[in-house]
Amino acid sequence: MSVIVRFAPSPTGKLHVGNVRTALLNYLFVREQGGSFILRIDDTDLERSTNAYEDGIKTDLEWLGINWDATFNQSHRFKLYEDAANKLKAEGLLYPCYETSEELDRQRKLQRVQGKPPVYNRGALELTADAVKSLEDEGRKPHWRFKLSGKSVTWLDVVRGEQTIDTSSISDPVLIRADGSFLYTLPSVVDDIDARITHVIRGEDHVTNSGAQIEIFKALSDHVPNFAHTPLLVGSDGKGLSKRLGSLSMDQLREQGFEPLAVTSLLSKIGTSDPIEARPSLSVLVSEFSFSKIGRAPARFDENELSLINARLLHDTDFADVKDRIEALGVTDGEALWNLVRSNVEKLSDIAGWSTVINAPMPGQIANEDAEFCQIAAECLPNTLTADTWSIWTKSLKESTGRKGKTLFLPLRLALTGRSQGPQMGGVLVLLGAERAKARLMGQTG
Repeated sequence: MSVIVRFAPSPTGKLHVGNVRTALLNYLFVREQGGSFILRIDDTDLERSTNAYEDGIKTDLEWLGINWDATFNQSHRFKLYEDAANKLKAEGLLYPCYETSEELDRQRKLQRVQGKPPVYNRGALELTADAVKSLEDEGRKPHWRFKLSGKSVTWLDVVRGEQTIDTSSISDPVLIRADGSFLYTLPSVVDDIDARITHVIRGEDHVTNSGAQIEIFKALSDHVPNFAHTPLLVGSDGKGLSKRLGSLSMDQLREQGFEPLAVTSLLSKIGTSDPIEARPSLSVLVSEFSFSKIGRAPARFDENELSLINARLLHDTDFADVKDRIEALGVTDGEALWNLVRSNVEKLSDIAGWSTVINAPMPGQIANEDAEFCQIAAECLPNTLTADTWSIWTKSLKESTGRKGKTLFLPLRLALTGRSQGPQMGGVLVLLGAERAKARLMGQTG
């Protein structure tokens, strides 16, 4: 049986790390299995869904390297959902309810006071024809609930093992709103049946929903997919990410200079038994994927960890792989500079700063107590610089001035680069050239 999965974002907002992780787990699993990945756009909320968000979702997935084999929009399939609803109505499994949200809220509060679970009491099933007519004469329009069996639903979850939901402990789910619009559940089940989805991979907050959805699957067809419910994503402090998701959207991370492989490396490994390290390609992540590696604890997303992975990834990146992007930053001496500074960059854009350090006219940064030493250093610097000049030159300065360690090297680094840390100074010296280096050592613009 060919594996088929789907990722189903709603185009009502931007993709963030939480839903990207879901997309990624679906993608890694299906590519490892050699199956098909479907991008389903859940745009039944016509008021809030926009083409701009849909385009943004596709752009973000493409940036991450997550491609799809087929795609469709739910807004083009309302006839299918209406047919499914009519089938359930004809079988007495979808029934009209007339309670207002205020009445339902009072019902739940009363149940809590009485020590009962806040489960819908199915009062609508007891309404007489006259009572229904009276409510409709008031202008009320029904919402429609699916009638659960009240029995236990059991399935073997790919991540969590055997799961059982007692459907008598949950409310009959609303499938159609009073305005006639569909909630998520019915269109999702209909589409999963129609596309023959074999595995529904999503967060563990949907476990209870799955109990109800399995009954809807069985009411509409003989097709029930496998389910895999993964631990939720939390911040490094163990708290939810909901208040910070705006700053963790893909377009924000992209604008901040993060590499797509850094994002996918982190999101695919947190919460698993694999080490959290940069991987060289998505194909490596695919080859390493297994549901058996996913733990039960929440997966912790740490932005500092993302930065470290991003830096490590760049440190191992050849110039040819970033040449076009470096040139787009206006850096002209790209290859020599990249080979010199790549172990010191956290994001690719950092190379622009190092290009400025090397090429832009600037005075040396020299403390008063180091002025005489830097003057001597300038006089001793040869006019022809090679890869060996730094070590020979500093050894000579050590012998002539008595300086050593930090008091020898730091003033020279500050005078030449204006920074206290950075790449190997031998390479910096060669790129600066003797004229510019001497000028900076003498406190002049060079």
